[in-house]
Amino acid sequence: MEEFKVLEIKTSVFADNNLQADKLREELKEKKVFLLNLMSSPGAGKTTTLTRTINALKDKFHIGVMEADIDSDVDARTIQETGAKAIQLHTGGMCHLDAEMTRQGLEGLDTEGLDLVILENVGNLVCPAEFDTGAVKNAMILSVPEGDDKPLKYPLMFSICDVVLINKVDVMPYFNFDMEKCIANIKLRNPNAKIIPISAIKGEGLEDWTAWLYNQVTTWNE
Repeated sequence: MEEFKVLEIKTSVFADNNLQADKLREELKEKKVFLLNLMSSPGAGKTTTLTRTINALKDKFHIGVMEADIDSDVDARTIQETGAKAIQLHTGGMCHLDAEMTRQGLEGLDTEGLDLVILENVGNLVCPAEFDTGAVKNAMILSVPEGDDKPLKYPLMFSICDVVLINKVDVMPYFNFDMEKCIANIKLRNPNAKIIPISAIKGEGLEDWTAWLYNQVTTWNE
C-alpha cells in the first residue's frame, strides 16, 4: 500500500502564529506601545475591571481598548464613556484572537500617541489561551462564583498568564470558595503568576493591580 503524507495542521498554525506574535511585539516595542491581553470567562467582570483600570490610569497614560466579541458593540460603548479610545472587534463566530487578528485591530484602532492598549479578549477559558496575540503581558480574571478549582480544570489559561485577578471577593461569604486553595491551585499551574484579589465593583485591591500595570507599562516604554 502506498504511504500517505500526514500534515500536523494544528502545530503548523500555532508555529506561524507564534512567529507573527513575536514580530508584532517587536513592532510595539519600537513604537513604545504596551499591549495587554485581558482574558476571562463571560461574566467574570472584565469590562467593569477595565473601566476601573482606565479611570485609575488615564491621567498617566494615553489608553486604547480593543473589545473582542462574537457580536454586539455593548462593551466598546461602555469603554468609550471613560474617555479611552475604543474599537469593537467582531470575530465572526471565532472564540479567540490570534496575532494577525490583533494586528488588524491595532491598525483599526490607530496606536499613534497611545502608551497602553488593552485587548479585552473573547470570554472563554479555553481558546484564547491557545493563541499568542502578540501582547506584552497576559492577564486573566477569575471570579469567585466560578469556583476555586478552575485552575485545575483549565490549566493552560492559568499557565500563560503573568497576573491573575481574583474578582468579586466581596461575595465570598455567599459561595463555597476557598481563597487559599485557589491560590495554591494557581501556583500549581504557574508558580510565577502574580495573584491579586479584587472587587471591581467595590474597588478593593485595584490599587495593587493598577500599580503592577503602571510599572509594566513604564518599564516597557523606557
